Amino acid sequence: MFKKLVSFIAFFALAVIQLSAQTAPTAAPIEGKSKYDQHALFGPLFYPNAGNEFRAASGEPGHAYWQNRADYKITASLNEEKNEITGSVVISYKNNSPQELPFIWLQLDQNLYDLQSRGQAKMPATGRSRYGDAKSTFSGGYKITAVQLVSAGKPTENIPYVINDTRMQLRLAKALSARTGAVSVKIDYSYVIPEYGSDRTGILKTKKGNIYAVAQWYPRVCVFDDLQGWNTLPYLGASEFYLEYGDLEATLTVPASHIVVASGELLNAQEVLTPIQLKRFNQAKGSDTTVTIRSEAEVSDPASRPAKATCTWKFSISNARDFAWATSKSFIWDAAKINLPSGKKCLATSVYPAESAGVKGWGRATEYTKGSIENYSKRWFEFPYPVASNVASNVGGMEYPGIVFCGSTAKTEGLFGVTDHEFGHTWFPMIVGSNERKYGWMDEGFNTFINTLAGDDFNKGEYKSAKTDWHQYAKYVIFVPTSEAMLNTPDVLQERNIGVALYMKPGYALTLLREQILGHDRFDYAFKKYIRDWKYKHPSPYDFFRSIENAAGEDLAWFWRGMFLENYKLDQAISKVDYIGNDAKNGAIITIDNLDQLAMPVVIEYTTKSGKVERKNLPVEIWQNNSSWKVKLNTTEELQKVVIDPDHSFPDMNSANNTWKAN
Repeated sequence: MFKKLVSFIAFFALAVIQLSAQTAPTAAPIEGKSKYDQHALFGPLFYPNAGNEFRAASGEPGHAYWQNRADYKITASLNEEKNEITGSVVISYKNNSPQELPFIWLQLDQNLYDLQSRGQAKMPATGRSRYGDAKSTFSGGYKITAVQLVSAGKPTENIPYVINDTRMQLRLAKALSARTGAVSVKIDYSYVIPEYGSDRTGILKTKKGNIYAVAQWYPRVCVFDDLQGWNTLPYLGASEFYLEYGDLEATLTVPASHIVVASGELLNAQEVLTPIQLKRFNQAKGSDTTVTIRSEAEVSDPASRPAKATCTWKFSISNARDFAWATSKSFIWDAAKINLPSGKKCLATSVYPAESAGVKGWGRATEYTKGSIENYSKRWFEFPYPVASNVASNVGGMEYPGIVFCGSTAKTEGLFGVTDHEFGHTWFPMIVGSNERKYGWMDEGFNTFINTLAGDDFNKGEYKSAKTDWHQYAKYVIFVPTSEAMLNTPDVLQERNIGVALYMKPGYALTLLREQILGHDRFDYAFKKYIRDWKYKHPSPYDFFRSIENAAGEDLAWFWRGMFLENYKLDQAISKVDYIGNDAKNGAIITIDNLDQLAMPVVIEYTTKSGKVERKNLPVEIWQNNSSWKVKLNTTEELQKVVIDPDHSFPDMNSANNTWKAN
């Protein structure tokens, strides 16, 4: 995730630096006719369906909204010699839908690493992909050894099943009743952890031992919803996850030399920590500064771990959609208290190898984690989990409930950025459970937006970002000829476009709404209401659009259509400046044109001959029935310069026609 975004941003920054040395023309003629069609942009029939009892027209969950539930109890062990997970999971599934379910679909995401998988077939024969390698000889995937019905806590009969790529169908002898049906299923399985698992799971080799970042490690139930029924898109690598909420418990047996961090709360610290580690662990729960639980020196000391072959760590997390964990004998471990707005406390913790230590490296990871969680809890919605664990790994950046995997080589601003981005995903999609497999922008883009505010907030702006020139980005990044609309599934997008279409453009679109269209108060109110309304639920894109419109009191169909559904471009221009009656004392008439298919509000800055600078703001409605508009400026002297969008806040891809200067 963030690793990919950073590579895009590095390219963007280079382009802007190169371009900043060029001198823009003071004026440019407008060539050709406008491409703008106001009927296409402002057409009234935006929403494909009316609201209903499940999803209200106001963008809120309807009075009859429902979703199903999946609870998991997982027992697993790690064979360090084989890099193999062996486990069993008991899935308790509750059907709250208004129809019977004769079968259940599960996700077997590890099957992506089977050499015969659809995702492997999509890997490019030449070049490289973040999601896999066509030349890979690693043959992974699940080995399913038993699928059984559980009754009164015990396995009873076998359940017939069919596996197709990364999906598994359980065919039930008795259909689950509508609204009340429930079933428990036990699945025994094993798989070998891929060294590099699509930048979401993997094994980092360090001097003191491997770091295992373990995810997509147990069969998970597909979502059955009111929009599509069973959501069974295969896992191909680019598109992420869509999961039901429930309570998860994990019992994890690993070599005793290991430290384990995971989603949720550690339930048996006294059994898996040494007395000194337990003391430090409890001290960290009350400390606003970072407390070292296991130091770099202690990593090499056998006495820093219990003297036995294995330890079994127990964790639980409530009302979550997934569970991940990490384990290694090479972990340095530190932690600090997180202070939440309600007065509750939770724990920020980081684990990393000696190679990542230091004040410019992971020595500040817990500080970054604490700052990120406290900030977003204050701004948007309170962090719901007991622990936030940050893991140094060979995963560039990936998020799970209460735990994230970040690149072990990240430092200073880069480490803050990836930490903040991945923990920002707590809000999207962990709290607001959108369908990542279809709509990656609903978590990546929303998260990118909240990240833009975090740099200002952390440590008095220590990592505050420089102001962005959105004209340059529009021309050279957002609207390049190969760009694609964001309302595409990640699997359909060209991989090179994912960073822009799913991260940057939707993040920027929300910034536009907040800064230029709705204002901070209206936007923040609407955005926070959307989070509250859809916490631990499954909103669609149209639920989001409706929610913002209703809470902000603004019809934004033109904005959603132009920026999200389509890839419309913006080109505002000044075509003419006249004085009324040929006398500057009477004021000036400025003719502005909308030359491409996207429209935006207009900001005009004008400078008079005496040096006086003023601005005039015009709403987007001026473009509802015109591609050209005349604006009166109440000046009493000659104009020296007139500029559209002087702050380069809008995505205008042609700055050359934005400025008029007197001869």
